[in-house]
Amino acid sequence: MPREAPYLAIADVLRARILAGEWHIGGRLPSRARLSEEYGVGRNVIQRAMDRLITDGLLEGRAGSGTYVRTPRERLRLIRSRHRDSGFGSSPGSGPRQQGSADAWDSYSQARVPAPEGVAMRLGIGPGDLCVTTHYEFLAAGQPVQLSDSWEPMAITDGTPIMLPEMGPLAGKGVVERMRSIGVVISTVVEVPRPARATQAQANLLGIGVGDLVLLIERTIHDTDGRPVETADMVIPDVRREVVYEFGVDRP
Repeated sequence: MPREAPYLAIADVLRARILAGEWHIGGRLPSRARLSEEYGVGRNVIQRAMDRLITDGLLEGRAGSGTYVRTPRERLRLIRSRHRDSGFGSSPGSGPRQQGSADAWDSYSQARVPAPEGVAMRLGIGPGDLCVTTHYEFLAAGQPVQLSDSWEPMAITDGTPIMLPEMGPLAGKGVVERMRSIGVVISTVVEVPRPARATQAQANLLGIGVGDLVLLIERTIHDTDGRPVETADMVIPDVRREVVYEFGVDRP
């Protein structure tokens, strides 16, 4: 049987000490150097163990200060589902509400923005090709819970009533309905979730610390020809939301 990774074993020991009350809520844990010496492992092992407990919601890191026992708090559950998310990119209130969904939002769009190389690759266009980009900030119960930056190729929407996602007759209706109105039928949505650390700008907007854990979801929406029609980076603070993916099962 394979041996448990050292950082997982250390994480289990630290978790037990926290739950036993050795460090009270808001209390600062010993430094990595001290814990490294105590357990006879490298500092990188201690750091990975602490990162694991931060992910689990037991600890929080404070830039330049150390690692502390986190105050328990309820995290909103955000469900990602092909059944519930048929209005991908839609604004709050445009569809059925679910636990964790935003109840307020703000957006800002710009047209004729040259696509950066990474965005261009995801959209299957050339770097510098013109796009419409929209920045979203979502709130739930007065707290910022998600950021999103969306990119749509202007080659698809230029000159149509839906060029700006949050203006015109279908403002806030979502990518699926907007694209359908100009004869573009959506068939697939691809999401790539990965853990990340909050940048200074993201931390300022989300009300969290720089370097706090966030979930970054790269979403790309394709039409029936396999052409990408929109791509977005969604940033979700781990301390505020847990993301759950729900899948249906095709019946015979």
